[in-house]
Amino acid sequence: MASYSEHVQDQARPASVPQLLQFSTLHTSTIVFSARFMFAEPSIFKVMVSSTVLATAVALAFAAGPVPVIGSITSSLQYVLKNTHGSKEYGYPTDITRDILPIPVHSHNDYWREEPFWTGLSKGCTSTEADVWLYNGTLYVGHHESALTVDRTLESLYINPILDVLDRQNPKTPFVTKPTKNGVWDTNAEQTLYFFIDVKTSGPETFKAVIEALEPLREKGYLTKLTGGNKLEYGPVTIIGTGDTPLDMVTSVSDRDYFFDAPLAALNDPKYADIDGYVSPIASTDFEAAVGKVTTDTEPIFPIVKLQILHDQIATANERGIGARYWNTPNWPIRTRNLVWRTLLNEGVTLLNADDLDAVASYF
Repeated sequence: MASYSEHVQDQARPASVPQLLQFSTLHTSTIVFSARFMFAEPSIFKVMVSSTVLATAVALAFAAGPVPVIGSITSSLQYVLKNTHGSKEYGYPTDITRDILPIPVHSHNDYWREEPFWTGLSKGCTSTEADVWLYNGTLYVGHHESALTVDRTLESLYINPILDVLDRQNPKTPFVTKPTKNGVWDTNAEQTLYFFIDVKTSGPETFKAVIEALEPLREKGYLTKLTGGNKLEYGPVTIIGTGDTPLDMVTSVSDRDYFFDAPLAALNDPKYADIDGYVSPIASTDFEAAVGKVTTDTEPIFPIVKLQILHDQIATANERGIGARYWNTPNWPIRTRNLVWRTLLNEGVTLLNADDLDAVASYF
């Protein structure tokens, strides 16, 4: 006679295929028998069929043996994923921005981030900025003079990293038969990177130094350029001078690879009447000053009057081939921030100004 433990083990053992067939045949017969009075007692028939299907499913599950532990499969897959980085088969020259989709976002005060330029790049931001201060021939980067250090320069934080990415995106290999001018995005090589350089010290002297500092990018043909005053050729990087950048240092040069950040809200002013997309690809303004403060205790977020101001400013810019950007948009409450973002996009801004890159990336 089998012991109790043997009996328990036998009961726990998965069913064999013959046992399954016997089980299935038994319940199939039940369904056929039940069909004889299905029309007489339809409710009883439905219950019997449901019970039979459930019982068969349970039997099949037990016959399949122990349920595999998902965690073990996941950890094995993760091991493979974590160890393919060293394999030549899983990498390629332009994969530094692999899987990153560019989004119409300006990384506001980008130099404040823990990894200037790189953080914005990782989120897909198509625009970045640097505040520059000229001291003893060197352009230092920082929002205030108290934030400057000898190591944080325009060259170290932006020019060299951008150059590095573009060299990766334009490799010299046996498969490339002619020079390329791919942008920083592996997923969209035609997308330019807008680079706003905010001049903080003496305008003419500092912007002259900026133009000279761009030589490594210029030498390799990576900059958007204007020829003859009316032929615009977009490149991987579009330089836009802002802050104290002198307008006449841009408009007086017909062949150049730098542009001007025009005042969006003042484009109808006579002194800016000649500004177009050849001078200013993007025009910017303070949102609160130009449109008005957004109140959170009234509905809608944008009254008709404010919405009309917004619409007119963007339309004026677009008519001249100029894109629009608003800075100083509300960051809080989140609902208000998102509604402003949505409205700006609906009205046709070229770039959303953002401080919280995680939030704006998830918004898209």
